Amino acid sequence: MALMFSIEALSKPDRVTLLDVARASIRHGLDHGQALPVHLEDYPETLRVPRATFVTLDIGGQLRGCIGALAAYQPLVQDVAAHAYAAAFEDPRFPELRVDELPKLDLHISVLSPPELLQFGSEAELLAQLRPGVDGLILQFRHHRSTFLPSVWEQLPDPYIFLAQLKQKAGLPLDFWSPELQAERYTADYFGAADRV
Repeated sequence: MALMFSIEALSKPDRVTLLDVARASIRHGLDHGQALPVHLEDYPETLRVPRATFVTLDIGGQLRGCIGALAAYQPLVQDVAAHAYAAAFEDPRFPELRVDELPKLDLHISVLSPPELLQFGSEAELLAQLRPGVDGLILQFRHHRSTFLPSVWEQLPDPYIFLAQLKQKAGLPLDFWSPELQAERYTADYFGAADRV
C-alpha cells in the first residue's frame, strides 16, 4: 500500500495572509491586467515553500472561476497570487471578472498534498478506497485527465456519482471502465472568508 501523504494545516495568520494576497491579486488584475507581483522576502517561510494550490471564486453560491495546479512548482504565496488572477480572468468557462463583481466575490483556497497513486483492479476496488469529504481525486486515461477537489463532495456525496461525474469531466462516458484507468488521491487544506473571523 502506498504511503498516504497528508499536509499540516496552515496557521490562521497564514490563511488570512493568503486570502488577502488572492483578493489583492484580483484587484491588481482589474487595475493592471496582470497578477500581483509577489516579493517573497515580505512573507514568512511557511508561505515560501513550494505548494500546489487551487483558487475557487464564487458569487452568490455559484462558481465564478477555479484555477490551480496539481503539482507544486513555485512558492505557495506566488501560487495563490497567480491562480487567483487566473481564476478571475483566465478560466475559459467564464468571462473576465468585472470590477462590480469584486465586492460580491467569495474566495476559497485549497492547498494540496502530494498525490498518492491508487492501486485497484476494478471500479468497486477504486470506490472502496475513496474517503468522501476527505479525498480529492485525479483520474487519467490516456490523454483524458480531470480532477475534483475534496470540496466537491459537498455537491456529490455519493462516491459512485462523484466518480461518474469526474469521468464525464474528463470527457469519458459515465460508465467508462478500462484496466488502463489511473487514479490518484490527495487531501487539501481548504479555507475561505469564514476562516478570517
